[in-house]
Amino acid sequence: MRAALPRLLTTLAPYQAAVVRIGVAGTWGAFLLREWPNRRVLYGDRSPWSEQMNGRLIADTHAFTALAWNDGRWWFEAVYLLALLSAAALALGWRTRASAVVFALTVLSLQNRNVFLGDGGDNLVHLMAIYLVFTRCGTVWSLDARRRARRPGKDPADWGEPRALADALAAMLHNCAMLVIAVQVVLVYATAGWYKIQGGRWQDGTAVFYPLHLGYFSPWPGLSALLGGSLLVTFLLTYGTVIVQVGFPFSLAARRLKNVLLALMVGEHLAIAVLLGLPFFSLAMISADAVFLPTAALVAMQRGLTGLTGRWAKSR
Repeated sequence: MRAALPRLLTTLAPYQAAVVRIGVAGTWGAFLLREWPNRRVLYGDRSPWSEQMNGRLIADTHAFTALAWNDGRWWFEAVYLLALLSAAALALGWRTRASAVVFALTVLSLQNRNVFLGDGGDNLVHLMAIYLVFTRCGTVWSLDARRRARRPGKDPADWGEPRALADALAAMLHNCAMLVIAVQVVLVYATAGWYKIQGGRWQDGTAVFYPLHLGYFSPWPGLSALLGGSLLVTFLLTYGTVIVQVGFPFSLAARRLKNVLLALMVGEHLAIAVLLGLPFFSLAMISADAVFLPTAALVAMQRGLTGLTGRWAKSR
């Protein structure tokens, strides 16, 4: 048993899990903050989607929402505030296990109160919130990790067998959850890419042209007009999007190619955030994509930030 402990207790991809945690929690928390003035219209007593209509839908779908327990405004305000606090706690990595559970419950509670809201990124936040419950996403880059570094505990090899077995089970759940997150991201791009291939607008290279000319999706009309005014640019963007999304699942066997396509997809989502005015969708996608970031790059970034903070501290 003791000889097998180092292998069983290995937590894979701790840096990627931390980036997914920070990204997903930060995205949802930022969305809730932005919609604070509109919270009652979106999820509360002023919503066009009334409690009665939502209650009938939940009776059919059996979806979870704590808002169904009480229809009072004080309860809604408490759940919304708890959602904000849990998002902040999870992003900072404070009591990560508990905050991940509360975060998931509040995400489900608000999103299942009005399923007709969102831009696609909410579905990904919904799924990632559930997956993060089973991960050790606070192993690095968290207040929990900082606290553990200041108060080192016993070596895992010195634990009793019941605790060692529980820790090995937690590590296994983490590894399985990270695999599920990776598979989820692959499925998102694979299905999106293959559905695009079947669309006539994507086949003739004009699909990107139309959203660039919709006022609803043009926060920067001048920039959208500049890109949408060139048929060559829209053609390249249309075919480039399809190629990247269809090709990404096949690139996982080639590390360098995967990193190139990953960078292109992050760039694509940043462009969607700016050109189409969908920042939270883009942030949710980028946060999920982080599961494929190379560990060496994340470790190098950590060293760089540590060096910067160290020099700043000395200068102070």
